[in-house]
Amino acid sequence: MQSVDTMRRGMSTRFGVRAVVCAVAMMLCGAAAAQVSSYGDKDQGENRGDQLPQVLQKVGVAQHLNAQLPLDAQFLDETGAPVTLGTYFNGKRPALLSLVYFDCPMLCSEEMDGISSALEMVKMNPGKDFDVVLISIDPADTPAKAAAKKAFYLKRYGRPETASGWHYLTGQRPAIDAVTNAVGFGYVKVPGPDGKLTQFAHASSLEVVTPTGKLAQYYLGVEYSPKDMMLGLIEASDNKIGSPVANILTYCYHYDPSTNKHSLVVAHVVQMGGMVTVAGLGGFIFLMFRRDYRLAHHHDNSEPNDDDKSGIHKG
Repeated sequence: MQSVDTMRRGMSTRFGVRAVVCAVAMMLCGAAAAQVSSYGDKDQGENRGDQLPQVLQKVGVAQHLNAQLPLDAQFLDETGAPVTLGTYFNGKRPALLSLVYFDCPMLCSEEMDGISSALEMVKMNPGKDFDVVLISIDPADTPAKAAAKKAFYLKRYGRPETASGWHYLTGQRPAIDAVTNAVGFGYVKVPGPDGKLTQFAHASSLEVVTPTGKLAQYYLGVEYSPKDMMLGLIEASDNKIGSPVANILTYCYHYDPSTNKHSLVVAHVVQMGGMVTVAGLGGFIFLMFRRDYRLAHHHDNSEPNDDDKSGIHKG
């Protein structure tokens, strides 16, 4: 039989584990509730369970790995000069491609911030080792806006000598659609603060493209790993195509005039985080019970019985 001390230790461990389970469960429930109450914007359709608001049903990123970009698509660069997309995919070096719009009040700036921040730690140089190509999905954007964005982020990047490797493009709907369809970038127009359809619901992603214009890798979200980015560029330079990544998307979709902000909907991130947490918690509980069992078993085997303690031996 187990000693009183052993039973107490076992009960203490089990109660401790139960306390941890309850605490983490409460934290998860609180976080999920906070996420819904903070980001859910009912003006664009309710988010029931894991169902996206209706406005986001056509918004997303389908990863078209190895698909060819439309190299004949015509745009204007930040100087107003006409260019084709093939200008930047002529077989010389890979590129990072980002689909944004320059009047986006929140998510696009976060994405461009993430690109420049990650590239600061990448030991490769735009214009020499790779190019950065940002294409506006808004036909109303102008080369002047593109030039202002380039100047801002080039200054932030801190390497003015790499200016030839940064390209901010604007164009008309046929060229924009050709690129977004090739990339698998779904987006829709939404009302701005004035009620007019001047803004866009869209997701955030960064694509690595081979020197010949084939989609080699997708990075989703607004923060990017410098190590992954550099590895992706190196592999793309050899025309290697990567693998699909977990489709966890960050959305920008609605202007709230009462707060003067756009709402960000981080779909499935809470669910994914909950799954990881539950899996980790399950492993922790298993290890704790296993440890408790081993300690109790070892204690029972090593503890002398009452006859041994009294010096009396049978037989």
